[in-house]
Amino acid sequence: MPRVTAKEQRYPGPPQWTEEDIADQKGKVCIVTGSNTGIGYEVARILYAKNAMVYVAARNEIKGREAIQRIREAHPSSAGRLEFLQLDLADLEGVRNAACRFKDAETKLHVLFNNAGEVMHYTKTAPHWRHQLAVNCIGPFLFTRLLMPIMEETAKSAAKNSVRVVWVSSSAAELATPHHGVPMCKGKASRDAHGFEVSKYGITKAGNYYHATQFARKYRHKGVISVALNPGHVKSNIHRHVSATWKRHLRGRVYPTVCGAYTELFAGVSDQVTLAKTGCWIVPWGRFTGIRDDLWKGAWPKEELGDGVAERFWTWTENQI
Repeated sequence: MPRVTAKEQRYPGPPQWTEEDIADQKGKVCIVTGSNTGIGYEVARILYAKNAMVYVAARNEIKGREAIQRIREAHPSSAGRLEFLQLDLADLEGVRNAACRFKDAETKLHVLFNNAGEVMHYTKTAPHWRHQLAVNCIGPFLFTRLLMPIMEETAKSAAKNSVRVVWVSSSAAELATPHHGVPMCKGKASRDAHGFEVSKYGITKAGNYYHATQFARKYRHKGVISVALNPGHVKSNIHRHVSATWKRHLRGRVYPTVCGAYTELFAGVSDQVTLAKTGCWIVPWGRFTGIRDDLWKGAWPKEELGDGVAERFWTWTENQI
């Protein structure tokens, strides 16, 4: 598949696919992690406006419930529902509890948006790097694993191609990572990676891509789609704590936050995303493209002429939970 260049991803022009292209989502149940603010908030808002049942999953209950109130006020005629789900991705026991609470309350889950993430604060300490790896990779992996049984069951009766896991990665997965994206040594991912904070963030985002491709391989036969994406260069408070180095990297045109939501929603609800596309890479504002060659090869097992990095990263992540 031809690749959309880094420049074309950074400056994609106006969105060609927007909320006007989204059909009525009545009857669908969705979870959007990190949806009390930023892109996730816009994803939850639009889904609710389209009559979906939306779980606003966030660490801070006060902010989460405030977000729900704002969404309700913005769309008073919606036939959808909004619920808060407490979720701290850095706390694996809390992740397990959140999954249990959801499964106790619902019998279906159509789309899981793994939207929440963290850009590293300006620090060189190993503990914060481990925290970022937990929030961006290990926590979402565990949450998704725990919810797969209900998604598999949903896929049995739901419309074909409607049950999906959306992994929000970043352009940093391609632009700021070493060869193969995730440094693996003897089957282990380095928790104490050295290098600039941009690279460390990029490694976790490459991890999202690898998790997406592995879930795609393992659950395609169950009717569950798994895709990863770069949401785009948009306004977001995810960068509020970053250093001057990061801020210099982020200079240039920044698009409205809702544009990033269009990328995520394209992945989550567009009819163009089918089981034939599972494991794909999506870029702003809803385009399919190839990913960096070594990442693509890393996603494939060695017996299929790949490098097997994604498999090793999957195994390593399993050992962390």
